Amino acid sequence: MNNDRLYERYQRQLILQGFGAEAQQKLLAANVLVIGAGGLGCPVLQYLVAAGVDEVGIVDDDVVSLSNLHRQVLYNVQMIGRPKVECAVEVLQQLNPQTRFAVYKERLTNKNAATILSRFDVIVDGSDNFATRYLVNDACVLLNKPLVYGAISQYEGQVAVFNVQQNNERSVNYRDLFPHPPKDGEVLNCAEAGVLGVLPGIIGSMMANETIKLITSTGVLLANKLFTYNTLNNQTYELELSKQAETASLIPPTIETLQQTDYKWLCSTTIVVNEIDATAFNQLIAEGTAAIVDVREKDEQPVVTEFSHMQIPLNSLQQHTAWLTEDTIVVFCLSGKRSAQAAKQLAEVFGASKKIYSLKGGIQQWMQQQQTV
Repeated sequence: MNNDRLYERYQRQLILQGFGAEAQQKLLAANVLVIGAGGLGCPVLQYLVAAGVDEVGIVDDDVVSLSNLHRQVLYNVQMIGRPKVECAVEVLQQLNPQTRFAVYKERLTNKNAATILSRFDVIVDGSDNFATRYLVNDACVLLNKPLVYGAISQYEGQVAVFNVQQNNERSVNYRDLFPHPPKDGEVLNCAEAGVLGVLPGIIGSMMANETIKLITSTGVLLANKLFTYNTLNNQTYELELSKQAETASLIPPTIETLQQTDYKWLCSTTIVVNEIDATAFNQLIAEGTAAIVDVREKDEQPVVTEFSHMQIPLNSLQQHTAWLTEDTIVVFCLSGKRSAQAAKQLAEVFGASKKIYSLKGGIQQWMQQQQTV
């Protein structure tokens, strides 16, 4: 592209006081890795490509589904079933043909993380699970890569910039904020808790903003800070973060050690539970002899009216085990994650005296299967 066309494309940034040609040149020479092409990744990708980042890497092993479309606005119904990375590049190349793409149609793991991350200047984490977040953070610390972080749930999101050099000192990293992963069921993901469609657009745009500021040395970064935004009341909070003494001991000392660390295991509680499928579940409903328990919070959707059951939220289950007098207990939630935790808690209380099951795939999958019968 000749200089005239470059000027026309980026003119609004070039004339911006405090930005100008020098900052634009930095964008045109930068490369950024975006982990996850979902709710957060979509706006990050769109704005980085539009801003003129030279090369953008995308890591994602998922395909487009109908449930993505209310928030993942890069995609459309014609793309359902296709890999997100391929669809994203198709759209983004039309937005800015000058941007180069590095596509990784795979899940980021302890085995490939260092190789993939090492060739990029800035890492942006738009993942939706704790195993990936801790893996990315630890790899960035070991590789000395700045990390732009964002997370969303229901109506609230947060943004921070980790592991950047400021005044000859490295800023806090993710483990300074959250040293240890939460236990299963303690923090719900979007599939469990839901998310307002515009929220990832807001938080993802802020992540792109921090990335551009980082590349161009413009403004004040959210380093050593955590910014939180609530869509319901438009309240924002900015927390000051500081380094924690235990953090260094929690991060693998070398890349080789990181490659041997099972982050999926590290970020989960070992749960051995008996799961039942929809057919077995329906049989127990028909027999009417089992205690069937919804462990979701009150008013969670969808509301279950198809069969009789009790509702005991997971966080109060252990205080109400006396209610469960039947010899067989079946617990369910939306997707099966919290019910697995509930089944484990009940097994610890009742031992082998009762048969305890978790509904595989949760009530959402059960309802879908009923509709196809």
